[in-house]
Amino acid sequence: MQRMPKKLHKKLQEREKKDALRMLGSQSKLVDFSSNDYIGFSSSKVIFDDAHQLLTERDIYENGATGSRLLSGNHTLYSETEAMLANFHNAASALIFNSGYDANIGFFSSVPQRGDVIIYDELIHASIRDGIIMSNAKSYKFKHNDLEDLKERIVSIISGSIENQEIYVVTESVFSMDGDVPDLEAFSQLCETNDCHFVVDEAHATGVFGNKGTGLIQELGLEEKVFARIHTFGKALGCHGAVILGSSELKQYLVNFARSFIYTTGLSPHTIATIQSSYQQLKITAEIDKLRNVIQFFNEQKESMQLEKLFIKSDSAIHCCIISGNEKVKAIASKIHDQGFDVKPILSPTVPEGKERLRFCLHSCNTKEEIVEVLTLLATFVKK
Repeated sequence: MQRMPKKLHKKLQEREKKDALRMLGSQSKLVDFSSNDYIGFSSSKVIFDDAHQLLTERDIYENGATGSRLLSGNHTLYSETEAMLANFHNAASALIFNSGYDANIGFFSSVPQRGDVIIYDELIHASIRDGIIMSNAKSYKFKHNDLEDLKERIVSIISGSIENQEIYVVTESVFSMDGDVPDLEAFSQLCETNDCHFVVDEAHATGVFGNKGTGLIQELGLEEKVFARIHTFGKALGCHGAVILGSSELKQYLVNFARSFIYTTGLSPHTIATIQSSYQQLKITAEIDKLRNVIQFFNEQKESMQLEKLFIKSDSAIHCCIISGNEKVKAIASKIHDQGFDVKPILSPTVPEGKERLRFCLHSCNTKEEIVEVLTLLATFVKK
């Protein structure tokens, strides 16, 4: 067996010393307060059966796409599903990617050009950061959800702008590690006033906010003010893949220049059929209303148990209790785990040092009794 390079071995040792070494876990029978399956679609027999029926009715018995979409992999379900997604999300056009990660690196590595500027929230998702690193554009961060800091950045960049320079402003509608929401209306107005391209990742808003789970941008009626929206299917939709919504010309550009789209095998017909079936279920499900009731009850219980000061304010499905220190947050998570609840600790360097946290992901199936019990355990272990 080949030896491990010394530099890599050292990096692993450093992670272990900081009590931050990541390990693969296994699925458990614990009460779920950790997954992104907010409305239970990943285990929906209805969606499973509908996807199978769709393939059978179309006489599609293919296990794979056979190639990239620009070669042999652009099977008929793709165009049909993209049209459905554009209609559902009130967009001119839609382009499916293999994952949210692929969508973000594809967009940010190809759309902003040399001489352009990307301004992004300091807590933006790693996939967006990676795409920005691959871009030829300059990039600057602004303070988390801080409209004034963003405005100062924009004014400063415009004052020293070069000819044909484009500015892209990037945020998430619901932040994955905080669960909070920016003032999207104010952000969109600022971008419109200063002729900036507004880009919003809706991964954790899809299926949670908006009429029938369309997301926050549609809930606020901002579709026409956003240059590109990214919706992923691996959270509330319970399946896999992602879509970038925008103009028809943006779609054409991505097909020609987004390398994560061009140089990869397409999703299988079964995956696309599952996306279709999940969206059909999204139109009629009662689980979204159940989830919203769960979120409201969780917030009420945090307040009644005097825990709200430990949590980042959130009306989304993500609620984070700040417990500084990797060792401490892991210990409390382990104790809660031993009592039958799956709550994950989020460690540095995933979040800044001193901002380690327990991340509670809420689901439509979580009962009031489960919420009361898990928060009671939290209160007990935090006090100890």
